[in-house]
Amino acid sequence: MNDLKIFSGRANPCLARQICDYLGIPQGQLTVGNFPDGETQCKIEQDVRGQDIFIIQPTCPPVNENLMELLILIESFKRASADRITAVIPYFGYARQDRKDEGRVPITAKLVANILTRAGADRILSMDLHAAQIQGFFDIPVDHLTAAPVLDNFFRNLGYTEDRIVVVSPDEGSIKRSASHVKSLGGSLAIIDKRRFGNRVEQANLIGGPINGKIALLFDDMISTGSSICGAAHLVRKHGAEKIYIGATHGVLCGNAVANLRNAPVENIILTDTIPLPEELLPNLKVLSVAPLLGEAIRRIHCHESVSRLFSDMQLWNGK
Repeated sequence: MNDLKIFSGRANPCLARQICDYLGIPQGQLTVGNFPDGETQCKIEQDVRGQDIFIIQPTCPPVNENLMELLILIESFKRASADRITAVIPYFGYARQDRKDEGRVPITAKLVANILTRAGADRILSMDLHAAQIQGFFDIPVDHLTAAPVLDNFFRNLGYTEDRIVVVSPDEGSIKRSASHVKSLGGSLAIIDKRRFGNRVEQANLIGGPINGKIALLFDDMISTGSSICGAAHLVRKHGAEKIYIGATHGVLCGNAVANLRNAPVENIILTDTIPLPEELLPNLKVLSVAPLLGEAIRRIHCHESVSRLFSDMQLWNGK
């Protein structure tokens, strides 16, 4: 693996270090800074000619700065004659605008896919895209991972029996995701009927269950302002859930998210480190690492092995 090199932008350097630790290789030497007017500058501090390059850079807030930095890093490695450049984007920003749901609006997920390809990326590695069809926006290979096994392993280790668990989908769009968690953890499935009135969201009804006296697990791909999933938690509590847990891959946590989560009737909020988060942000926050999962995917891509088969290796979900 001498020709495998991993570099990191400034969006999530801790995750990059953990990935390198998993692979047992040193992190690539790269200097990234800003000119006095705010423009991003970078310099690769080692020879990368003919190397297999992986750039770790989630496009999390500040989204525009991190995205532009990623593009500049790709351009730098392209001009330094790297053999292949894989953009590792654990959290893919602009993914929510993946279709025209009304007139005169952009499809920004497709725009970002085009920009990354034009910049020189040869491959994309991402995790829990907001919509799986975004993979089709790229004309280059995309490896789409899911953090579901990492989250499921945490809840499995809590020791609740299947007859006590109910997995709750916070809206109709998350039914497929919630059903996969039911398949892994057991238990029953409940669905929240979410209604949108302009800018206001209301959790109207709860379908399925039963909920009373159960351990309710609420899953989503991301928590942005937290209004939807916290509203779902309040509704589940009204229906008599004994304990409520929230699990999500990406903790964007913008706007009133921290206040909403702090006031939600939940035991724990489980997020992963695709976006850097301090656990002291909330007293009941638990951050799980996806570094072993991403590191193993990187190794398999480099060695031309199957990426999908790594999900059968349960040691990864134990963080080993």
